[in-house]
Amino acid sequence: MNLPKPIKNLIDSFERLPGIGPKTAQRLAFYLLHVPQEMLDEFGDSLKNLKKDTVICSICFNVSESDPCPICASQNRDHSVICVVEQALDILALEKTGRFKGVYHVLGGAISPLNNIGPDELSIRQLLDRVREQESERVKEVILATNPNMEGEATAMYITNEIKKLEINELRITRLGQGLPTGGDLEYADEVTLQRAFEGRREC
Repeated sequence: MNLPKPIKNLIDSFERLPGIGPKTAQRLAFYLLHVPQEMLDEFGDSLKNLKKDTVICSICFNVSESDPCPICASQNRDHSVICVVEQALDILALEKTGRFKGVYHVLGGAISPLNNIGPDELSIRQLLDRVREQESERVKEVILATNPNMEGEATAMYITNEIKKLEINELRITRLGQGLPTGGDLEYADEVTLQRAFEGRREC
């Protein structure tokens, strides 16, 4: 059976998304085929406006509707504590705990030589600039919240070494503590686990 071209094109588009295989792509396409047209129009508008109506924060590289993002712009956050994460999704997970009152820095991934991702492909230089400048409020602690897998550990080690080269007195560099399973992703951890990881963070 040859599928109509519009359905085939949609299936191909879904298959390009991470974590979606051929069967899931087919199910999604045929599901959308039977929803009301207004729902499809709304879905299409959401996709069209996804990049048009969002910006990357020039300070922390989080995804937001404004620059700077609401967290960086807030006077109620502790700007002397920076939590370094791999992806913007990790911020959502950490914010759910309601315990962290500092600010964030999104790297945009982790160092992975096998995938041709080196330090220059991430926002590490911008993080070092934030720590070095210390204009408005001196940075007192950098919390490394990269994922507890091989790439995340390598990234945390690299950042630790680079920050230590700055030779800034009384600057703590910490790593999230036990509770996060080795090989797991931050965005999938539950709130209690993340809270314990913050409380048990250790010096690097």
